[in-house]
Amino acid sequence: MVNQPRGPDGRWIKYKYGVGAAALGVAVAAGSGLGGGTAASLDSAASQALKGKTSGKKSAQKGRQSEAWQRLGWRQLKKTAKRELKCGPHSFGEVQRFFLRHPCVDLDRMFVTVDDGSGNKIAVSVAWVKMPKASETADLKRLVDKDGTGNVALLGEGQHGERFTGEDYDSRLDRKLVVIAESARVAGRPSEATLETAVEIAVEFPAP
Repeated sequence: MVNQPRGPDGRWIKYKYGVGAAALGVAVAAGSGLGGGTAASLDSAASQALKGKTSGKKSAQKGRQSEAWQRLGWRQLKKTAKRELKCGPHSFGEVQRFFLRHPCVDLDRMFVTVDDGSGNKIAVSVAWVKMPKASETADLKRLVDKDGTGNVALLGEGQHGERFTGEDYDSRLDRKLVVIAESARVAGRPSEATLETAVEIAVEFPAP
């Protein structure tokens, strides 16, 4: 993992999706210090997930969440969801100030834990933010994608010791909707490729 800085408000500063992949490449090139058996196990899990990513995204887009994870060779363990009518109280940083000027219409949040079949458990949190106007939605996405601007408070953070640092992050724009997804390690040693695959799938889920 790369060292993760904090913003002025003490929250973790998020990285746009893709930084982790670069870090992974450096680790692999350096041998990453893992034993041969462990490295092979991580490689196997990551390879299987990559093979099922395309079909997993298609299942995710249809709202078939359990099936989407199964396409990767993973298993969904736990899922919780919550709906809010206001985004301001459930956000922080510049993003919160944005919501004070431009209130959202609806906020849906979901938290799931998945098992990648190789002894690793991953937490995935998704937020669907609906805005009154498409122009406001585009402005919001630009803001949340920028480092150090804050975010929507993700559901499930800290439940099992996981931290959504923003290192494994992705977002999607769909007319008046912004979808935000992050992943984090719960147990084991999931690779950066595995964590990034998790957000690539999760960000495709349609709003509840």
